[in-house]
Amino acid sequence: MATQDTSLAKPVSAAAPRRRSALAEFWYYFSENKGAVAGLCVFAALILIAILAPLIAPHNPDNQNTNMLLNPPAWQAGGTWRYILGTDAVGRDILSRLIFGSRFSLFIGVVVVTIAMVAGVTIGLVAGYVGGWVDTLIMRVMDVILAFPSLLLALVLVAVFGPGLLNAMIAIAIVYQPHFVRLTRAAVLGEINREYVISARVAGASPLYLMTRTILPNCLGPVIVQAALSFSNAILDAAALGFLGMGAQPPTPEWGTMLAESREFILRAWWAVTFPGLAILITVLAINLMGDGLRDALDPKLKRS
Repeated sequence: MATQDTSLAKPVSAAAPRRRSALAEFWYYFSENKGAVAGLCVFAALILIAILAPLIAPHNPDNQNTNMLLNPPAWQAGGTWRYILGTDAVGRDILSRLIFGSRFSLFIGVVVVTIAMVAGVTIGLVAGYVGGWVDTLIMRVMDVILAFPSLLLALVLVAVFGPGLLNAMIAIAIVYQPHFVRLTRAAVLGEINREYVISARVAGASPLYLMTRTILPNCLGPVIVQAALSFSNAILDAAALGFLGMGAQPPTPEWGTMLAESREFILRAWWAVTFPGLAILITVLAINLMGDGLRDALDPKLKRS
């Protein structure tokens, strides 16, 4: 009898394999994209640098050393290891300003994406669920916003609000909002006539419950991917506005502002513009690679069995 019980137990366990958790499945597909993993590592390092900026920065980012104006990096002739990446036109340490600038980049990305995503998802939910003239009105307004080049519209909005980092972030968020509206609306239209939504409606669920608890969770995959891509674009646009003097104002150690302050010295002090530009390039590239991995992990059509 013992032998018979053992033989019967084996096919039962084999026929019911343990399902991977949602998090484990997400990481499985995300980790298959090696570029995404590399981007995640760089992004995690950027977060760590931003958090520990006061501890790891060798100097105060605003301190000026008038004896070290446009001092070259340590490995060049005339450079010193006291200022590893050199100094800018007023003698401030470039490395320290880059480290503190990572805080502004992350802050810009978080604020812009949060505002654009919350407002865009809310409006897109209403447009897709209500339909009719409400949907038409909302989408035509979004079409008007999308008709303008994003940076040009952001410049106009900042000119209206006034120069400054906060106003620049609000302007960029307004520019990016239509992308979330259109994406959410399309996802809602694809889900609204499915059986589980109809069953919840027949069961007496309110429109608010249907939108927020039934439909929205099934529309978040594309929204999360768009948020990752908007994060990198927000950093780029904020740097562009700072370069044009409409974003963060000196002496704020924001990477775009650092580029603007050093552009007149580009021929005789290459390090003053190269390192802030590399910081923007590496950060945006890492976030875009991470966004590709999120797309692979969250889009069911891209998942391989």
